[in-house]
Amino acid sequence: MSWTNDGLHLALGLFSGHVSIRDKFGMEKADIVRQAPVWTLTWNPVPTKQDPTDVLVVGCWDQTLSFYKVSGQEYGREHRLDFDPCSIDFFSNGDYFVLGGSNKKVQLWSREGVFLGDLGEREDWIWSVAVRPRQNNVVVGCNDGTVMMYQVVFSTVHGLYQDRYAYRDVMTDVIIQHLVTEQKVRIRCKDYVKKIAVYRDRLAVQLPDKVLIYEVSHDDPLDMHYKNIEKIKQKFVCSLLVVTTHHIILCQERKLQLYSFQGVLEREWNLDALIRYIKVIGGAARREGLLVGLKNGHVMKIFVDNSFPVTLIKQATAVRCLDLSCRRKKLAVVDETSNLLVYDLDTQSLLYQEPNANSVAWNTEMEDMLAYSGSNMLCIKTGSFPPHMQKLQGFVVGFKGSKIFCLHYISMQTIDVPQSASLYRYIGEKDFDTAYKVACLGVTEADWRMLALDAMQQHRFGIARKAFIRIKDVRYIDLLNRITQQYGKRQSLTHEEKELVTAQVLAFQGKYAEAAQYFGRAKQHHMAVEMYTELRKWEEAKHWAEQGQAAGAKAPGSAAANPEVTGKEDSIAHGLILKQAQSSEEDGDHRAAGEMYLTAGQHRKAVEIFIKLGSAGLESLIEVVRQLPSSETQLLNMAVKAFRKNQHYAFAKEAIIKVGDVSMLISLHMESHRWDEAFQLCQQHPQYSAQIYLPWAEWLAYQDRFDDALDAYKKAKRPDLSLEMIEKLTHNAVVEKRYKDAATYFWRLATEMISAVDLTGMGPEEAHQKQAQAIENFWELRRRADVYYAYSYIHAYIQEPFTTLLPENVFNCALYLWNILASSGFSGGTSASQLLKGEGVQMREDVRQPSGGGSKPTPQAK
Repeated sequence: MSWTNDGLHLALGLFSGHVSIRDKFGMEKADIVRQAPVWTLTWNPVPTKQDPTDVLVVGCWDQTLSFYKVSGQEYGREHRLDFDPCSIDFFSNGDYFVLGGSNKKVQLWSREGVFLGDLGEREDWIWSVAVRPRQNNVVVGCNDGTVMMYQVVFSTVHGLYQDRYAYRDVMTDVIIQHLVTEQKVRIRCKDYVKKIAVYRDRLAVQLPDKVLIYEVSHDDPLDMHYKNIEKIKQKFVCSLLVVTTHHIILCQERKLQLYSFQGVLEREWNLDALIRYIKVIGGAARREGLLVGLKNGHVMKIFVDNSFPVTLIKQATAVRCLDLSCRRKKLAVVDETSNLLVYDLDTQSLLYQEPNANSVAWNTEMEDMLAYSGSNMLCIKTGSFPPHMQKLQGFVVGFKGSKIFCLHYISMQTIDVPQSASLYRYIGEKDFDTAYKVACLGVTEADWRMLALDAMQQHRFGIARKAFIRIKDVRYIDLLNRITQQYGKRQSLTHEEKELVTAQVLAFQGKYAEAAQYFGRAKQHHMAVEMYTELRKWEEAKHWAEQGQAAGAKAPGSAAANPEVTGKEDSIAHGLILKQAQSSEEDGDHRAAGEMYLTAGQHRKAVEIFIKLGSAGLESLIEVVRQLPSSETQLLNMAVKAFRKNQHYAFAKEAIIKVGDVSMLISLHMESHRWDEAFQLCQQHPQYSAQIYLPWAEWLAYQDRFDDALDAYKKAKRPDLSLEMIEKLTHNAVVEKRYKDAATYFWRLATEMISAVDLTGMGPEEAHQKQAQAIENFWELRRRADVYYAYSYIHAYIQEPFTTLLPENVFNCALYLWNILASSGFSGGTSASQLLKGEGVQMREDVRQPSGGGSKPTPQAK
């Protein structure tokens, strides 16, 4: 029996030949019928990503091996065996399983049912096999009572050509990887893959009984679509396999055999020693060349269309690895003693050797550069320079441009290695042509820039232009265009011209002090002044302008350049100050611009700029005001307006005093509510008194100083506003139930109205009527004052929680009100009910209503 890995299904193999698949509750889901007893079965512990269904492997004593899904449906084809299977067990990853039975052998199978080979053979039946979890160890139990453990080692089968790497996966698939783009494609061979070879657009895969030839579908170097073009149905035995455009080459000890894709043996080479290394080095179709390294230390070159090998190098130690440079002029060999030896093939002489190497690869894009690995280090050697070293685990198998391909166990890694070290060495040797070739292999943008700048300083404008184009630096390309246009195609420059070119390069690099020195040596002082002017370094610009003037050169900003400037403006310093001010204004630094204009005596510009700054420029603006003469009234008024707008009293007062405008100063005091100073100023200048009292009265009213406001209205000779204010105060007091205040305001209103009567220009009769009306209004307002004053005590007695009034006092107030309100002479239309309306309370019990009638009833006492 066997459970699925998730524990949801159980498979039972019966002696009757039935396989029962049940769920975790014991309910049967499927029944599979075989023709003989089912002796062994097991579920694959890891379903595939393409088909996540659990797969059951069944070994039946009808000598068959079959596969089923949970539903009971057969999965794949049934495999015939020549023995009775007794035990099956899967590896932890689910890619392989082992099988043992009556044939006394332990077999290795793939998950798809592909026979991969025998792991071992015993002397009796194998009843049980078991795989150690997460390990490649297999334990076997035999009928004779013995137990044996095998360790399974999966060897690496792979092939490499330039940037294409092919390797075996799960023993039956081939994966081709493009090392630059990291694209991968899988070819399912459905059989045991023994050897792999790659060459250009060809791929050869050796299976147990045939060799498959694949070809890339298109000419695109990045295309990864392979199609099968040939099958060589022969069983080959070989230790190495390589492929060319139309042939495969098999290596077996000392023998090399050349077969066509049709399986015809065309040529055979028998060499003097065992073959240790073989590599296809390219060539025309059907005329490719091979590099062969022998155990006796000889390195041979063989062409597939030639029966005679060519000996390139003879050395004393056996060859472990070798490679040929891209122009085929140099050969690198790694021997068994871990030494790297590099030979010149033209002279067959040893150029140099390096220790601690186990693999080597020439750069496919540069003749004098190679990489080798050993002792966990990667070394890159260029020309005759010492090697550049860095840590690396694995073997170097390829080197293209700035990418090194490293094989670490079974994984291929692509490592980007900048060529900075080699570039620096060639630049130091002033070999800019080779330095440019190294940079093209792959360096950083900073390295490109350094190459371009050094080439420009050495007047190698062609190399510099190409380097700047690489990094798309338009500024330096424009500089180069200007330099080349200025000097044309001249091969040599004068000393001053070289100094000028160097100065321009240094200026573009930001080395301004050095650039200025070179400008001075080239007698181009004005260019140093222009440079520092653009940089806003005014002191340095002034210094070089003086240097140029001393040398007899005309400096920008002098009187000759600007004839409108006179006096102080004729000086170079003054011209630079104006330029500084203008540039600061353009850059938005208004404060600095204003200060520069002030220094240059441009007061109007300074005032305008400081006014634009608002409150931040007031301190600077007052400095301008202090420097201005009092005759500049327009600028002073502009400053006053700015100070008043920003509510800065002290500065505004100082500016107005300088203008001498008393009326404006009084207005400023009133705006800032400094009334004492305003009245003090009015005492000195009485003609301005009229303009102060009315604003003074309004301010007092705003500050709730109503009595003072009324007096101020009188002084301002505006009794109408005084009466209007009293009426509003009276109305508000009544509405707010402040009856004592209302009485006070009624009394004041009465006195104000009687004193405001103006009989000027009236006849006797009209004056008499007017006076009588005023007296009548006076008595009416006085009665109202009395009524509200008396009622204020009653209201306080009713509303307030505590009182000092005696009931007799309250009674007398009420009696007084009764008499006043009941009097026919009271013409105000106000009755007791009207006074008490809206109070929301009743009179207290101890306040008794006196006997007697009235025009309107009062509230009844409780």
